[in-house]
Amino acid sequence: MSHITPTNESVTIDTTSHDVDREAFIAYQEDISARAEEKACVRQHAKSKMSARERIAELLDPASFTEIGQFVGGNLAEGFQGAAVTCGLGTIGGRRVAIYAQDFSVQGGTLGEAEGDKIIATIDKALTLRIPVIGIMDSGGARIQEGVVALGQYGRIFKKTCAASGVIPQISLILGPCAGGAVYSPALTDFIIMTRDNSHMFVTGPDVVRATTGEEVSFADLGGAQVHNFHSGVAHYLAEDEHDALDYTRTLLTYLPANCDEPAPSYDYLPDAEPEAIDVGALVPESTKVPYDVVDVIDAIVDYGEFVQIQEFFARNIVVGFACIEGRSVGIVANQPLHDAGTLDVDASEKAARFVQFCDAFKIPVVTLVDVPGYRPGTEQEQAGIIRRGAKLIWAYATASVPLVTVILRKAYGGAYIVMGSKSLGGDLVYAWPGAEIAVLGADGAVSIIHRRELKAAQAEGNATEVFARLSREYTRANVNPYLSVARGELDGIIAPSNTRHTIASSLEALQFKTTIHHGPARHGNMPM
Repeated sequence: MSHITPTNESVTIDTTSHDVDREAFIAYQEDISARAEEKACVRQHAKSKMSARERIAELLDPASFTEIGQFVGGNLAEGFQGAAVTCGLGTIGGRRVAIYAQDFSVQGGTLGEAEGDKIIATIDKALTLRIPVIGIMDSGGARIQEGVVALGQYGRIFKKTCAASGVIPQISLILGPCAGGAVYSPALTDFIIMTRDNSHMFVTGPDVVRATTGEEVSFADLGGAQVHNFHSGVAHYLAEDEHDALDYTRTLLTYLPANCDEPAPSYDYLPDAEPEAIDVGALVPESTKVPYDVVDVIDAIVDYGEFVQIQEFFARNIVVGFACIEGRSVGIVANQPLHDAGTLDVDASEKAARFVQFCDAFKIPVVTLVDVPGYRPGTEQEQAGIIRRGAKLIWAYATASVPLVTVILRKAYGGAYIVMGSKSLGGDLVYAWPGAEIAVLGADGAVSIIHRRELKAAQAEGNATEVFARLSREYTRANVNPYLSVARGELDGIIAPSNTRHTIASSLEALQFKTTIHHGPARHGNMPM
């Protein structure tokens, strides 16, 4: 006799009995799962959000999700399907991934012992299988009722995330609230994606800020997607909505290997599918003082004009992102003359440094396009720590073991020339366009220092403008050009702008089997902070 009783509304079960029909028990599980999902959809849709399972279904390939620990933390006899997080394995574009999605419809998505165990087990499974792990955050934070147990679980998640860092790609989607200590879980991952309207991240919420400082601030102004994409640099992509966030995640993963031991992805390149070639040289004005959009140059160089930017709205004076060149996945770093003349500052240095480090961890070659007038001057930058923070970019390039190909498009001055993938810092193959200006200083600045007495005398004679112009031309002709760098071995060649894509592609081909010999017994260096 079965102890499962069907009713008009649901299926009930006596879980204390040993006399349970197996098929009926499966039907019971499916019934309570369906009812729980229906309840979740009602709650989430009212907030213009998808349920945890809807998000997983849209992100993964159809019918590829295998759930792990569905009823952990629940009580089947009471009809409760489990913890406030859904975990499992699936595929994206046919490639295996691990995934967990916090479920705000269950106890506000708060994290307790069961939720922590499930998330840790998911990351562990990803490490065992050597596959990327994706976390979808939508939670009220630590479960107050579980006190220090919940806090301890966060610590264990942090430690496990650190253990996975540089071993497997880790992506976090913030599709709801993420507050308090919980914010450090995504902060330790490689990429953070936030939606424009519903996502928030902050260590202390508006109520705490108001109580401690008296400051009145909204959720959006304190830790909304705009704040973290434009100002703090915490987020890497600003999604219009959840569908955009999930689509960007799928796209991003196509450029990444499954783990640090796999080569960067490569694809069949079909030249016939390329649009008509663009004259790259025509996109860059001859005058070094005229701005242009370096993204147009990147689009003209990469396969099919497809470039996936990272942190597009943060530190806009430098551009980083992924693309393919003749089917090979590459990371691209480029100065952006359209913003602050492409100067390097604290934010740009850290943005580029972390990107180069990620590429190096996962064997993705780095292509650097240089057009930099130098570091941004001023007391603000010095006080913000341009010395220690700018040193991070040096560290990233100097310690990188992946192929490094650099092209100087228009100018490269002073210390900024050195740190942007120069040969002295470890660049494997470095080229420049004809007329590229490479020097310690630009002509105007150098002449003002070197010939200050002559200029002072010319000013007294009333012909300072003519003398300055002549001296500037002479200095440029003798010092501000790529030919001295070629002669000294700092450049591997001067290339025609129209040949840039071919040169980069052939360089990557030549460097594909690059290996690095590590010297010394040190476990790891000490990166500038």
